[in-house]
Amino acid sequence: MSESPYNLTVLISGNGSNLQALIDACAAGKLPARITHVISNRKAAYGLERAAKASPPIPTTYHNLVPYKKKHPATPEGTAAARTEYDADLSKLILDLEPRPDVIVCAGWMHILTPDFLNPISSAGVKVINLHPALPGEFAGAGAIERAWKAGREEGLTRTGVMIHEVIAEVDAGDAIVTEEVALREEETLEELEERIHGVEHGLIVEGTRRTLEKVGKGRAAKS
Repeated sequence: MSESPYNLTVLISGNGSNLQALIDACAAGKLPARITHVISNRKAAYGLERAAKASPPIPTTYHNLVPYKKKHPATPEGTAAARTEYDADLSKLILDLEPRPDVIVCAGWMHILTPDFLNPISSAGVKVINLHPALPGEFAGAGAIERAWKAGREEGLTRTGVMIHEVIAEVDAGDAIVTEEVALREEETLEELEERIHGVEHGLIVEGTRRTLEKVGKGRAAKS
């Protein structure tokens, strides 16, 4: 697609396979967008290399919590103050980007976003969406795939899934944009289930982003 009317900022923490799915979808014209920035909270995240290898290369920023923690006492209050500063700076970093993103996609971002980040982003009219490897209302937070796998073994759960959802302050509780169920198979290893779920994620993150961009476009049209 020659023109990309929308800009995406992608937040990552690790391998970046879902970032790669978005890069490929943009390049193939499956998304009317371009990824203009990638931010990682981990320096060794392979997703940063994926961004560098993209054509054209995607600018990146490393934004880590540790320096903020070092500025404050190792107490609950100090940790909370560090998080407040970190999230406020993250929102400023993103809102100062040129071009400013239309949508922020959390693609394996292993860091809970607080109101100190979400409020200024929302006020600026920027959408934030997240990929979570579970269905709405199930297995919120970290370790969702392993917890679903254990529930299949120990409690007879027959399915789990993947969702793309809007981000709110409550973890993994924002409105679902798109979901897909994944059957839990008897005798399947955790690694096999993880591989199948990651395969679903790669398609769903593109579809969830596409639907979000469509919603952004309708909102713009309604205002014009």
